[in-house]
Amino acid sequence: MTQWTKLLTLILIMTTIAAAAALSVPVIVRDINLGIDLRGGVYVLLEAKASEDGGQQTPGDEAQAPEPQGWWQKVTAWFDGLFGGKGGEESGDISADDLAATIAVLRNRVDSFGLTEPIIQREGERRIRIELATDPTKPEQSQRAILETIGKTALLEFKDSSGKTVLTGANLTTAQAVYQNDEFGRQVPMVSLEFDSKGTNIFAELTASHIGQQVPIYLDGEVISAPQVRSAITDGKAVITGIGSIEEAARLANLLRSGALPLEMVQLEVRTVGPTLGTDSLMKSLWAGLIGLGLVMLFMTAFYRLPGLIASFALLGYIVILLDILVALKAVLTLPGIAGIILTVGMAVDANVIIFERLKEELKNGKTPRASILAAFDKALSSILDGNITTLIVAAILYALGTGPIRGFAVTLSLGIICSMFTAIVVTRMMMNNLVDSNTVKRNWLLGVNR
Repeated sequence: MTQWTKLLTLILIMTTIAAAAALSVPVIVRDINLGIDLRGGVYVLLEAKASEDGGQQTPGDEAQAPEPQGWWQKVTAWFDGLFGGKGGEESGDISADDLAATIAVLRNRVDSFGLTEPIIQREGERRIRIELATDPTKPEQSQRAILETIGKTALLEFKDSSGKTVLTGANLTTAQAVYQNDEFGRQVPMVSLEFDSKGTNIFAELTASHIGQQVPIYLDGEVISAPQVRSAITDGKAVITGIGSIEEAARLANLLRSGALPLEMVQLEVRTVGPTLGTDSLMKSLWAGLIGLGLVMLFMTAFYRLPGLIASFALLGYIVILLDILVALKAVLTLPGIAGIILTVGMAVDANVIIFERLKEELKNGKTPRASILAAFDKALSSILDGNITTLIVAAILYALGTGPIRGFAVTLSLGIICSMFTAIVVTRMMMNNLVDSNTVKRNWLLGVNR
């Protein structure tokens, strides 16, 4: 007797997957972030500025530099010059720790734009190369906003009436963009600051001695706010006013949170990087992926019949879940990322193939469809877990040791494996159980058995 409840449940699951796919496509196309190789972006080459009192050479003093002594020093100096450096004599008062700290600050600033898969690498003794994707449709991710964010030294100073710096951003613990009431009761964007214990004491003394006076706040030597002190502030909290928009306040807060650059950097080169694939190539790649997915679904349906049809819907659900997660995380999709997705599509199909081949063996041994499905999933589970866990370990190593697009590949590969395991083990099993429990399958041929 046909169990209509089970059959309707199966149809409802399939319909939900198809509807979710149709509704998700416009959202994914609109909100997915494309990487620098698909959309283009910005390339910036920074160089640490020579210290005026540290005895470090400037680029114009290269001709006066002493020649390296010894053949090994000459060879290493030549390689340094070839790959962006200018030799060991250039290191001067710029230490490797200072350059590493500068890269860390720059990475914190770039990370504020989302998971943009930035490439931030040291070149030579004193240069840093940055490559990341930009989005002209979003003001906060435009090339101008990015250059302003990574280029500022972000040295915050509070000065007294004599112009002496008494408090800096080194004592800052938090900086947040907020809306607060001004003196006219209007909600305006501001940056809320909070200092550590030492900074709180200094700020309390500064405000207590300047009641009725202005305390100018400087950023990189320019006055950004000059509030008038009305009473002593002892809680270590202050605000920066006069900000045009909440986006500008958020950008300033991010600069202050990430801290001042340990080294003053000069922009040697800034250029726009065009997409290496281009819009036409991207569309062709997407069409190729859709055609490939359709062929896989046709093959699974033709070879495994009803289980193959169910696996095709599960595969469609897997792709929707994965892309929706990438959109929710604001991840950047690059060519290596697309390769990771395609790879996990194959792995998702592979899991279903293992399960269905086990199912055919159990049916041939004379078991009922219900018992065969239970045995197939139980026996195939260990093989599926072994294969996917080992791949996850490799993806974790790639993420830990890689940079930029390599990390993007590792992220999409890891997320794809997790989503494919969920759809293959949970979604497919749920639909298969409803199929056999509905008592509509009367012949093993419909379950992929040829004889």
